[in-house]
Amino acid sequence: MISVIVPVYNEAMHVQHTIEMLRKNDVEDLVVEIIISDGGSSDNTIEFAASAGATVIQSPRKGRAAQMNHGAAMATGRILYFLHADTIPPAGFSSDIVRLVRAGTDAGCFMLSFDLEHWFLKAHSWFTRFDINAIRFGDQSLFVTKTIFTEAGGFNERLIVMEDQDIVKRIRKFSRFVVIKKPVLTSARKYVDNGVYKTQFVFYLIFLMHRLGYSQQKLVKMYRKLLRQDKV
Repeated sequence: MISVIVPVYNEAMHVQHTIEMLRKNDVEDLVVEIIISDGGSSDNTIEFAASAGATVIQSPRKGRAAQMNHGAAMATGRILYFLHADTIPPAGFSSDIVRLVRAGTDAGCFMLSFDLEHWFLKAHSWFTRFDINAIRFGDQSLFVTKTIFTEAGGFNERLIVMEDQDIVKRIRKFSRFVVIKKPVLTSARKYVDNGVYKTQFVFYLIFLMHRLGYSQQKLVKMYRKLLRQDKV
């Protein structure tokens, strides 16, 4: 019933493990396919994903929104589950999603946890149990029925950052949105590279700028200026 869609770009260090854990944590075999939507990786991402048994597709455009839309277009499942390459869903995630959809909830996400022991990240993670826009980002993953995803218009491919915030806002017009009270486990690599407090400050700053109507160009410029990374 579920098509898992993972956008990737040079994720050789994570993609194989993520695929393996997806299969392990799909305890009732409800995932019909794992689609790896590649944005032009130059490392071994594609080879590792294929060897792990995932379906690898090449997105016509690089960018998380475009890659996820391309994956959704190829998906055969009734439910779409968008997941970052460095994020592991909890055991039984697929059962939780299907149970909610059968009960009439067509979209939602999980809580968040990090693979780094730090009091600030633990505190931030605790607050992700609440459905608050300022603390909900793509790392929490997203499930949505294909029908609602199509009605909401998919991801906005003009957005380089905040594409997850944008689509949830539109999904709410067509469906109830819930936070499942189980955490995904995501990599804290950006926090390690840039510092925990600084990284979270930048995320909040970008969110605020987005809400105030700053252009994507200004958001991306600020993101790249303040954070060391190779994805945006």
